[in-house]
Amino acid sequence: MKKEIRISEKLLLAGLCLILVFMIVQDWVPLGSLNDIQAIREEHSFNELITVTLINITQILILMGLVVTFMGKRYPIWVKIWLIIHPICIFAGVLLDWWIPYLFGYGAEQRVERYNQMFGDTHSFLPVMNGIVPNTLHYLFHVTLLICIIIVIYISFTSLRKKKKDYNSFSENTN
Repeated sequence: MKKEIRISEKLLLAGLCLILVFMIVQDWVPLGSLNDIQAIREEHSFNELITVTLINITQILILMGLVVTFMGKRYPIWVKIWLIIHPICIFAGVLLDWWIPYLFGYGAEQRVERYNQMFGDTHSFLPVMNGIVPNTLHYLFHVTLLICIIIVIYISFTSLRKKKKDYNSFSENTN
């Protein structure tokens, strides 16, 4: 029986690959004006960066492993729940660390100095608000993460409908 891998599953895996690349390179590989690894190293120790990078890479690899394992198959309910809740938790952190302080100012005063130190010399196309601005690299990560969440929700609900449709077709053919 050949697996029927949907375009949405391929897009999800591609998005998770982009997030993995982001997690690997953001603090380690100089990307011109997209990041400032020297400023990040002044703010965080080598051991902190290693720990955070390994945690981030591990959690994305787990998500990717689940997607690859169940691509083209029916996703068990626990996998659907994990693939929805885990990225939403990451996105909640994104909202709390970046977008709520940026858009509404809540918590911005605690972040202004640190964010300007680490990201002040990086490229951003958004205007500064409340003393901070999400840089382009983080913006791309945040958008990719949101798209992955939307795709997972789509996959979760459409795979259920597909199975119901297949079952109805089967029962009609046997009658």
